[in-house]
Amino acid sequence: MRKIMACLDVGSDTVKLVVGEMVKKNLNILAVAEAYSNGVKDGLVVDPNALLEPLKNVIRKCEEVIGLQIHQMVVSVPAIDASYTVVMGNININNEGFLIDGKDVIHVIQKAVKSVRSEDLEYVSMIPTSFALDDNRVVKDPKGLTSKTLSVRGVLVRAPKKNIYPILACLEKLGVDVVDIALSSIGDYFEYKSKEYDKEVGVVINLGEETTTMAIFNKGVLTNSKVLNLGGKNIDNDISFIYKIPLDTAKELKEEFALANKNMAQVSDTVEVTDKSSRTITINQFEISEVVMSRILEILNIAKKEINSLTKKEISYIIFTGGLTEFKDFNLTLQEVFGNEVIVGKVMEIGVRNNKYSSCLGLLKYYAYNAKLKDKDYSMFSIEEQQELSGTILMNENDSIMGKLFGYIFNG
Repeated sequence: MRKIMACLDVGSDTVKLVVGEMVKKNLNILAVAEAYSNGVKDGLVVDPNALLEPLKNVIRKCEEVIGLQIHQMVVSVPAIDASYTVVMGNININNEGFLIDGKDVIHVIQKAVKSVRSEDLEYVSMIPTSFALDDNRVVKDPKGLTSKTLSVRGVLVRAPKKNIYPILACLEKLGVDVVDIALSSIGDYFEYKSKEYDKEVGVVINLGEETTTMAIFNKGVLTNSKVLNLGGKNIDNDISFIYKIPLDTAKELKEEFALANKNMAQVSDTVEVTDKSSRTITINQFEISEVVMSRILEILNIAKKEINSLTKKEISYIIFTGGLTEFKDFNLTLQEVFGNEVIVGKVMEIGVRNNKYSSCLGLLKYYAYNAKLKDKDYSMFSIEEQQELSGTILMNENDSIMGKLFGYIFNG
């Protein structure tokens, strides 16, 4: 069976949907779409009804490309006020010959999750750090091994229900089943994952439109995070205020004209725009880049300071990703704060070579990783649909958890 899945990332600026297929360890992109967000503020859905149209938009665009209806997807959720708890679980193996299989892995993970309960927080994911067998063997993947007992130790990730339920409500209304949810930071890590990072402690920082998300990973396991209400939107506001121009004009200048570092900007390079009083003004590249650089430096310095509050362990690597890292000459400004040792991620998948897609792409890889660990085959399309999909490409457990809250969110 072809391993095909879609991932949705709802950001403050855009809604992004990626459909991809895992072939061995490589992710092949089948379709990608984005639309401007509505009803999203500081990374959270505040108006589910306003979000419906952008969601319909990206789903329709991807369906037009692949020629099939999308009825299942993985969803990225923000790490705002997320909770991380070390949990453990233990089960007896009753299989013939005490041979451990995927069902046992699922069972022991469920046992660990049920050891912690909270009315305020919703379960997002349980990230196993190790499995233990009855002969004191500690392994990363116990499938195919024999043991009378199986134990797991891992990190239980939970998030406030307000972070999750509105997105699920929208998708329920559109007839889409959510097969998994995970923090966007996990996707960022899996997009740039390496054997070296899996052995070390590091930080992954996503610079978005309205938020900057910082996440600590210890040997590949997410252990802490913090979300700052700072991002590209602050730069738009600065440009708009200083030059007294509309926000959409400021955003366009930021993306098409300004540089992230004033040292490479040209005074002689100018552009004319209309301000809020309908007057024509001239802006030079050096001055506007100075405004941009000042705000980026502020965001980076705050992020650098916050790292120390998230972990006391020695940091071996820092990866930056997110849409703001695509800013021309961003590297130069980044080096002024963090030196030469930091890394700016580079999304390499054909068709989505932009760091704003790192969460989506990584979560597709994370979903495939989890499915393999639990020995589960998956695809959002049936065998018949996959055969139809192949032709198209050649030619060109439970009811929704939103059940009781669905009507309240949309009609309240």
